[in-house]
Amino acid sequence: MAAVQRIVIENCAIATVDADDTEYADGHVVIAGNRIEALGAGRAPEGLPDVVRRVDATGHLVTPGLVNTHHHYYQWITRGLATDHNLFDWLVALYPTWARIDEQMVYAAAQGSLAMMARGGVTTAMDHHYVFPAGSGDLSGAIIRAARETGVRFTLARGSMDRSEKDGGLPPDFAVETLDGALAATEATVKEHHDSSFDAMTQVAVAPCSPFSVSTELLREGAELARRLGVRLHTHGSETVEEEQFCKELFGMGPTDYFESTGWLGEDVWMAHCVHMNDSDIAAFARTKTGVAHCPSSNARLAAGIARVPDMLAAGVPVGLGVDGTASNESGELHTELRNALLVNRLGAHREAALNARQALRLGTYGGAQVLGRAAETGSLEAGKLADLVLWKMDTLAHASIADPVTALVLGAAAPVTASFVNGRQIVENGRLLHVDEDAIARSTRDEARRLARIAAEA
Repeated sequence: MAAVQRIVIENCAIATVDADDTEYADGHVVIAGNRIEALGAGRAPEGLPDVVRRVDATGHLVTPGLVNTHHHYYQWITRGLATDHNLFDWLVALYPTWARIDEQMVYAAAQGSLAMMARGGVTTAMDHHYVFPAGSGDLSGAIIRAARETGVRFTLARGSMDRSEKDGGLPPDFAVETLDGALAATEATVKEHHDSSFDAMTQVAVAPCSPFSVSTELLREGAELARRLGVRLHTHGSETVEEEQFCKELFGMGPTDYFESTGWLGEDVWMAHCVHMNDSDIAAFARTKTGVAHCPSSNARLAAGIARVPDMLAAGVPVGLGVDGTASNESGELHTELRNALLVNRLGAHREAALNARQALRLGTYGGAQVLGRAAETGSLEAGKLADLVLWKMDTLAHASIADPVTALVLGAAAPVTASFVNGRQIVENGRLLHVDEDAIARSTRDEARRLARIAAEA
């Protein structure tokens, strides 16, 4: 058998985000194949065999790669629209356009979304895709292909909608699937693409969209399907006060109680947003270990409110960070969410005690791995874990006068990514993607955005 090749990274500050928040002011990381073999203070041991590369990371902070827990890639080609709307009005304004996407558009949009995240330190990404117009092609396959080409670790949350306007939902009637069609297509996607192995690069979750676009039957049967297939469950929950009113009017209970009644609380479930949660809701999430994808920029863009993240964390709820779709977070970058999570939560009841820089970094790394069910494999820098890590350049004008590198990363300007590794393979060098052409992606996303706008206008 061929010898395992090693990469040695030295002379860097390290924030491991392990259970003890171990940090090294000057340390090393040894990558062997696709795993972290060793890390610690000072230089790497002499005499390591089969070292193919040594990286002098002077002036850098090494952290686990960022983990994105909620996104909608197709929205990359509808950025900058409905900029002064709340969630329900925003959805009503954009659904008619979204319902006209096709495979070529979705592939280009996925490329754009993935490229923006990867060049900013994301090593594990996900996409919640729930719009499947009839005759639009293999949308799930297009998204997975884009993720594979970019080089990130990826979870596709195969979404669905079957509650349209005629049933009291928000999507247009032509934008939804049937109950049986959605379940069958989701099962086929899991069977074709899901990999349950330790170092899997592609996984699939079952992900009906939201209470106001999905029937009770699709939620209940979707949960049963996911557990029969052994995959995770994802949806939107408690995002706005309007959603809470909707659930009470339609189902006679709030969102959390409704989700529990359909089998949608559990350690295999994570929900996006969870802004409007009372004490009982948080206790239910903590009791069942249901995860939360916190999306501070999107929540602010849509005026949804401030999620009670400090209270969730204190109760033991797993919490990660999400970009959310770029029609409600046009930057599409997760590393800015570290800063925004800290700042937005300090506007809430806990004020300056809400979150600190290291808690924000944990949300964006280990917390994200937890809610995706991959904390044993990634999310922290520990021997035996997958080699998903980022080298942030901290000695430039933007950060050099901040003594604490973690504080600099979280509260300072967006730090340049000198190198990003996924599964031991480098995907970013000096802020540029190594395996896809950013300029070509920019052109194709612009062209597809214009094509979609033209089709929607003609319709």
